[in-house]
Amino acid sequence: MANILVLNGPNLNLLGSREPAHYGRTTLADIDQHLQHLASQAGHTLSSQQSNAESELVEYVHHAPGEDVAFIIINPAAFTHTSIALRDALSAVAIPFIEVHLSNVHAREAFRQHSYFSDLAVGVISGLGAQGYELALDAVIRKLSNH
Repeated sequence: MANILVLNGPNLNLLGSREPAHYGRTTLADIDQHLQHLASQAGHTLSSQQSNAESELVEYVHHAPGEDVAFIIINPAAFTHTSIALRDALSAVAIPFIEVHLSNVHAREAFRQHSYFSDLAVGVISGLGAQGYELALDAVIRKLSNH
């Protein structure tokens, strides 16, 4: 059994109502509940956190080793393109992570096409909506079973 941490960045608390053409109508609570169910079925525990504050996300990452987190799934949202602090935190704790984006960031504005995280990530899933989280969790479960 492993601990998996899901981190969600700014404005993801508005999922379901914010720009549904880009982000869909599924709420973050729906996504979290579904992921917890899937992780539990696979014999793992999963906790989810969302914050609009960069410093809070950094703190969640810093606490992850003390909570025996084996893997992180992160949607840094707007911090994808701006947060060296969050990148440095992920690098410092050296916990493998998968980067998830609901929309296809490469089909959007030019400033959204650069990620401070992708080169550190085990993998990146972009443009598949809420299903991207499920695919990330499936990859995490497979990687954990190979250890």
